[in-house]
Amino acid sequence: MGRKKVSYPFEASVSQLRKHTDVYVDSVFSCLESEFLVLPRGPGFVEYATFETGYEALKRATQGFKRLDADKALAVVQATPIAFIVLRSMLGFTPPEWAYVTTQRTGVTVNQGAVRTLDRKARAEPEGSLPNSGLTGERLKALIQAACELLGEGAPEVDSDKIHRLDKADTRGGADGLRRMSELGMPYAMVLYERFLGRPFAGHRDSVSELIGDSLESAIEDVLHKAGVSFRKTKRAERIDGFDQAPDFIIPSEFNPQVIIEAKLTEDDGTARDKVARIQRLDTLRREGQRGRKPKYELVACIGGRGFGVRREDMRRMLYATDGKVFTLKTLGKLVACTRISEFAAK
Repeated sequence: MGRKKVSYPFEASVSQLRKHTDVYVDSVFSCLESEFLVLPRGPGFVEYATFETGYEALKRATQGFKRLDADKALAVVQATPIAFIVLRSMLGFTPPEWAYVTTQRTGVTVNQGAVRTLDRKARAEPEGSLPNSGLTGERLKALIQAACELLGEGAPEVDSDKIHRLDKADTRGGADGLRRMSELGMPYAMVLYERFLGRPFAGHRDSVSELIGDSLESAIEDVLHKAGVSFRKTKRAERIDGFDQAPDFIIPSEFNPQVIIEAKLTEDDGTARDKVARIQRLDTLRREGQRGRKPKYELVACIGGRGFGVRREDMRRMLYATDGKVFTLKTLGKLVACTRISEFAAK
């Protein structure tokens, strides 16, 4: 006898799921699509031409980086905020790292929130202006002072089993190294721009991580709206009674949860494993005190990205925790019909 054709796990019975688990794992894997090649721009994306404008302004003010005068650099940053991003790219620091070093070197307390606000403003309004007075102005001045000192000094000697963060081709030799780099035939501005985007584009990918996840959640919302389903979409870090961590979607409401949807799009298998653990925790919560009765609510997982396609055992755990109710972007069209969500459809 030939094996009976097996479809998607959310269409199978629990006994079928247990019997043909590996086949259903393959079924989900075949539907996973990776979006890592295409990223949303987001409001803070910086075009190269804009970045280069800040680079050239900073280069002129410092005489080709020969004279890293903090006051002149500050004036450029205040008038051309994108130069703030150029300086950070030269350092190769994250905003919190820059804040920490600045506080150490200048005695001016610059917290992570303050530097992130400046960094975000510089990216969102690259041709605007940054403050030159008040507490923010004082912090900005300290940041620029620390940057100019560090770039001017270059990388100090460290133990042979360590490497200094400024030990890079452009910053190793201090101001002389910066000047030489800017005078080479290679476009130093482009090197800095790609460093700003990160490994490559990792810095930008981190800044739009919420937008990347929003694509899956928006698709789920569209499906629910089209079916006329009442639902509650929770906010980040929101507290919901009965849950130690708020689910992404609750149907029809948090006062009468009948279907819970957890949604995650990730290209990282570590993040995927964390989400599987979260789904298993929800499965434990829905079965507590039921004593053989059906769970308090149906648990549904909507996933995307190559991160979920790495570990087969993680996918098995997710399928068991949800009784097979695992959907991808490719199968979202079956979300309502193949779950208890159909009981709440008004269209």
